[in-house]
Order: sequence, then C-alpha cells, then structure tokens
Amino acid sequence: MDIRVGYGYDVHRLEKGLPLTIGGIRIDYEKGWVAHSDGDVLIHAICDALLGAANMRDIGYHFPDNSDDYKGIDSTVLLRKTVELIATKGYKVGNIDSTIAMQQPKLKNHIPAMQQRLAEVVGTDADRISIKATTTEHLGFEGEGTGASAYATVLIIKD
Repeated sequence: MDIRVGYGYDVHRLEKGLPLTIGGIRIDYEKGWVAHSDGDVLIHAICDALLGAANMRDIGYHFPDNSDDYKGIDSTVLLRKTVELIATKGYKVGNIDSTIAMQQPKLKNHIPAMQQRLAEVVGTDADRISIKATTTEHLGFEGEGTGASAYATVLIIKD
C-alpha cells in the first residue's frame, strides 16, 4: 500500500455584494469572494493538497485563472476533476482535514452540510472529511473581514 500526505492553502478577498460559497455550500452573507472561479477557498486548498500529495503540481497549473473555461466555475467541479486526476496515478482520498480562518460569518452550523457535500463530490464518507472553522481574534485580513483563508491536509492511498 502506498500512502501520501499533501498540504494545501488558499486565500481570497471578500467584497460586499458578491456570492459566498464555502465547501460547496452557498452561505447567505453580505460579502463574497473576489475570484476568477466561485472562489471557494476551502475546496481550492483541498485541491492543492490532493495534487501536491500525488506530485501533480497545483490547482493553478490544472485550472488556470486566466482561462475562460474556469470563469465563475463551481469549485466542486474542480474538486471532482482533481479526484479524477489523482486517480490516473492510482490514488484515492483517504481523509481530509481542513481549517477555514474567517471572522464572519460564523460557520459552525454550515459544517455538516459542507462535509456531506464534499463527501459526495470526492466519493467518500462524510466521516472522512474534517472541517474546522476559526477566527483570528480580529487580527490580520481574516480578522478585519477583508478576506479569508483555508488550509487542508489530505491522505491519499494507492492499494
């Protein structure tokens, strides 16, 4: 059995009047992502972690932000394609552990829906998807509410 670990990180700016999607779930909030795609920082961090674990470069390499093919794309599509990419090397997702750093909105009530949605996209059980949310105690761009970041660590397995 071949197992590998990958780490991913993403960050996006927030502005009023734009949609906010995190973990494949649309969240009602006054601000949303400034991004080429739908800006889902959590999914982008997970994609980078998966690609890194499989030694397949990064999300920008596979889904460039200067391509019209990905303008406004739902990031769950990118995650599904990423899982398909790592499968070309014989890997599947073992588990995902992630953290979102964002002052507002509070995410704890949305986490079960995010876990379920990501599990559906990845093709695994929701128990293998850990999502944690934290504030930065009003420090930095996350704490000021001008942006958010996400971190992900994944385990991939080749039988």
